[in-house]
Formats: sequence, structure tokens, C-alpha cells
Amino acid sequence: MGWWRGPSAVLSCLLLLRPLPSPACPAACRCSTGEVDCSQQGLLEVPRSLATNTSTLWLGYNFITMLGPHSFPPLPELLLLSLPHNHLGLIHSQALVGLGALQELDLSNNYLTMLTPETFLPLVSLATLNLGSNRLGELDPGVLRALPQLQALHLQDNPWVCSCSILPLWHWLSHHREKVQEKSSLLCRVPEQLNKYPIMAFGNDSFRQCQETLLSAQHYIATFIIGPFSFLASIFFCIFMGSITVVYHNLRREPHFWRRSCVCRGR
Repeated sequence: MGWWRGPSAVLSCLLLLRPLPSPACPAACRCSTGEVDCSQQGLLEVPRSLATNTSTLWLGYNFITMLGPHSFPPLPELLLLSLPHNHLGLIHSQALVGLGALQELDLSNNYLTMLTPETFLPLVSLATLNLGSNRLGELDPGVLRALPQLQALHLQDNPWVCSCSILPLWHWLSHHREKVQEKSSLLCRVPEQLNKYPIMAFGNDSFRQCQETLLSAQHYIATFIIGPFSFLASIFFCIFMGSITVVYHNLRREPHFWRRSCVCRGR
């Protein structure tokens, strides 16, 4: 019995020490150490069976239309995510959770029209962001402020609307010129008179009318809010003063009334 117990124990130890099998490479993808290439495979969504040690993920030239909540499994070692030339039109605010180590994100040549700051909050290490050749007419600068490590930003070939609404983005771009790539391709599309005008060529004077309009709007709002309150306050003040006047006159009449009562009793 002892002779059999010895080899069995050794075999059990060897089985325990054997590394666990890693997830299989997603169907239709090509995998090597840390790299998964799923480009040009007609994919409609992000593959789920991705190894946790994936460092590079290529998903370009597919038919992915949206990234829903938790579109990716936890990938703590992913450094590069490439999604160009899909039909991507929507990214959920929780789509990129679990990608905290990501350093480069390519979303170029898609159909994105709007992004929210919450979308990129998980990407605390992101250094390069490519949003070129989408359908962005404007962009909340909060999206960019959510990326503390951002070093290179691509925004070229989008249909930018150069109205007063682009002023916050222009302020951010003006203060971070060194991060903006391909500045000459960052052009207005609307209005027609500014078509193909470089956004980076604007100066403070270009937005003077916007600032005046904004000030006028603030004055209008203040008037709209303060006006009714002033009217109500004046009514309450008049009622209060009227009440005090009535009480005062009544108090003045009371001594006269008591004097008359005393005279009548004396008689």
C-alpha cells in the first residue's frame, strides 16, 4: 500500500503545480503572447473570451455599432485598444470599466456624435486618444479633463460646428496646444461662411460676441428671476406697512375712547 501511496502523492502534486489553461483564443481571431488580432472579421460585438494577460487588442474594420455596459472583460494589462473603421455610434458610460491600464485608444473613422466625461473616467492611464474622422460637431471639454495622463489628442476631420457652443472646447485646445495633433486638419464645417476655417486660428476677439450674448442672457435670466420676487416683496411690504398704520391709528383712538367712557361714568 505504501508503494502505491508514494507515486499517487507525487502525481497529485504535479497536477496541482501545472498552470491552469488560459482562455482559448476568440473564434476568428489570431492570438500570440499578449496580442489578440480580431481585425476584418465581420464582428458585431467585442469577443468575450479574452485572456486577462491581453496587452494589445485589434478590433478594427468590423461592424461593431455600440459598446454597451462592461463591453470588455477585466483586462488589467491591456495597453492598446484599436477600434477604427467600425460603425460605432454609441459608447455607454460604463463600457470601458476594467481598462485602467489602457494607454492608447483608437476610435477613429466611426460614427460618434457625442461623448460624455463619464465614458473615459476609468481610463486613468490613457496617453493617446484618437477621435479623428467621426461625426463630432462639438465636444464637452470635460471629456478631456477626465484624462489626467493625456499627451496626444486627434480630433481632425470631424464636422465641427463653430458657433458659441464650441467656445469651451476652444479654451481647452488653446491651453493644451502641445497635445493637439494635426492641428491644420481641425476645421469648421458649420456655419457655411466658416467652412474649412482652422479652429486653432481663432482668437479671443473671435468669441467677443458670444461673451456679450452670454452676458446678456445672464442679465435676462437674473431679471426674470428677480423681477417676480421683487414684485411679491413689494406687495408684502405694502401689506405690512398698511397693517402697522392701522394698528397705530387704533392705538391713538383708544385713549380718546377711554376718556369719553370715564366722562360718561362721572355724570
